[in-house]
Amino acid sequence: MSVKSQQTLMKRLSQLLEQDLSYVDGENENGFNGAKAEFHSKGKSFLRGMAKDLHFNEFKVQSNPTGAASSGDITLYGIWPEGKGLMIRLSDGNHAVHYRTIKHMHDYAGGLNRFFHRDHLAYWSYEKLLYTLERDRLAGVHEPAA
Repeated sequence: MSVKSQQTLMKRLSQLLEQDLSYVDGENENGFNGAKAEFHSKGKSFLRGMAKDLHFNEFKVQSNPTGAASSGDITLYGIWPEGKGLMIRLSDGNHAVHYRTIKHMHDYAGGLNRFFHRDHLAYWSYEKLLYTLERDRLAGVHEPAA
């Protein structure tokens, strides 16, 4: 995807996360529809594009819509050629985007949890977002201090 497309998706994801994605406005409350469905569709596209731009050697994007009470989450797991990796999770929990380093594709504990506010998706450039996500890799941060 182009940087412009990713920037547009970032802004739309920020708008969607400002909404109550658990509210379905009279539609089937057990359904996966409306803004919540758009959040998952655009979130998966955005994270797939990001995986390519971060030059992961291997990656997977998972979507978990959960029930009617929350937005659910979309998660990217990616590994760079040298074996370091990153997990990125989009959801309406904590009003933040969650990320952390990982050692392999099934590393569900990983390195230190890091967050940035979801509003940053609307105001940061896509390049700044990529830099923010890569800085731990560049600094060699992975494990919590002993």
